[in-house]
Amino acid sequence: MSKIKSYLSLIKFSHTIFAMPFALIGFFLGLITGVKIEYGVGQWNLNKNVGFADEDPQEDAWMQLAIHFILVILCMIFARSAAMAFNRYLDRKFDAKNPRTAIREIPAGIISEKNALTFTIISSLLFVVCTFFINRVCFYLSPVALAVVLGYSYTKRFTPLCHLILGLGLSLAPIGAYLAVTGKFDLLPILFSLAVIFWVSGFDIIYALQDEEFDKSQQLYSIPAWLGKARALRVSQFLHVLSAAAVVYAGVYGQFDWLYWIGVAVFVGMLVYQHSIVKPTDLRKVNLAFMTANGIASVVFAIFVIADLFIN
Repeated sequence: MSKIKSYLSLIKFSHTIFAMPFALIGFFLGLITGVKIEYGVGQWNLNKNVGFADEDPQEDAWMQLAIHFILVILCMIFARSAAMAFNRYLDRKFDAKNPRTAIREIPAGIISEKNALTFTIISSLLFVVCTFFINRVCFYLSPVALAVVLGYSYTKRFTPLCHLILGLGLSLAPIGAYLAVTGKFDLLPILFSLAVIFWVSGFDIIYALQDEEFDKSQQLYSIPAWLGKARALRVSQFLHVLSAAAVVYAGVYGQFDWLYWIGVAVFVGMLVYQHSIVKPTDLRKVNLAFMTANGIASVVFAIFVIADLFIN
């Protein structure tokens, strides 16, 4: 149990709360808008988008749905686990020098470098295997997804736009889950992905405020290290305005009803709240803004979006 807890801490499993709700939005959006369910016959008609072989017309629809739902969840877990473990492996020397991160599992000697890299490889392979059992589109795109989520760890070494790459990685959640159900791209899930890009990159800038001086000393790139705390917060605010605009436009485009707009109000409210408690001269509440506010934003928003899909 101690070893399991160490690996869960290594990958910050609790941070799954950010992207997972948007993956569920993508999944149920695909289910409602992209898939025909023949209730009278009890079949889930996927128009042969799901799976490598033709679906048995007599197979139970809800069993198919449950299997695909589990596969989507596993894809999220394995992709994110690979990304976080690789990030910790690649940044291990920087983490050891930074007082804030020196207690992390690799620099503290709790998990070895070799085991962290092995964990990354196994998680990556399991992700690809899961996509194989979903559909061709997801399987063929799995290397692209891995390139994005693993490649992010290198970006802080050469560009302050690393926050946007992190946002891009998490933004694959809604469109990826939608593809798992429908096997095709559509504008609405892409709008949710855009919302995630701007939302995540914005709050990652807030989190990076803590390491401004350290990043400068190590010649690492970040928006705070590049622009300073005050201007970095303004960039974060601008990105969160774009995120809010994306969820509003998604609501109009998707013709959502009142439940969706309650979710939007909470989501935008949490964006405003986190900027109200973090100041350039006062970073004491960064973790409250990063974890609590954004966790509430994603979970509550997803609950109301999915409820709106089914009720309306």
